[in-house]
Amino acid sequence: MRCLLRASRIKGWRRHLDLPGSPDFSWRRERAALFVDGCFWHGCPRCYQTPKSNVEYWIAKIHRNKERDSEVGDALRGKGWKVVRVFECELKEDPEECLRKVSAALEARRPRRQEKEAQECSS
Repeated sequence: MRCLLRASRIKGWRRHLDLPGSPDFSWRRERAALFVDGCFWHGCPRCYQTPKSNVEYWIAKIHRNKERDSEVGDALRGKGWKVVRVFECELKEDPEECLRKVSAALEARRPRRQEKEAQECSS
């Protein structure tokens, strides 16, 4: 994802910000967080397969992971952050679509130029 963001000239991201859930990429100014979820660990609806052994353990484990993902998203949104989640398989199959999701989230969070100018004039 890092290479895709750089190649697309999407700037301003940081890694390892002290935020709930430790997002993979964060944009402080836009208050946006990106999580790249592993298909196995986060129970991708398209490609997750429960292991054949220790089935009860894995079902419970993946369920807890999904609950935690939801709680983390709620906590970040509660602090005014936009949360974007993509699965590994989405990133591999259609990286351009993943970039569109990120770009759309960032654009929605950036102040419009006209709004900025109006704020400056009213000050």
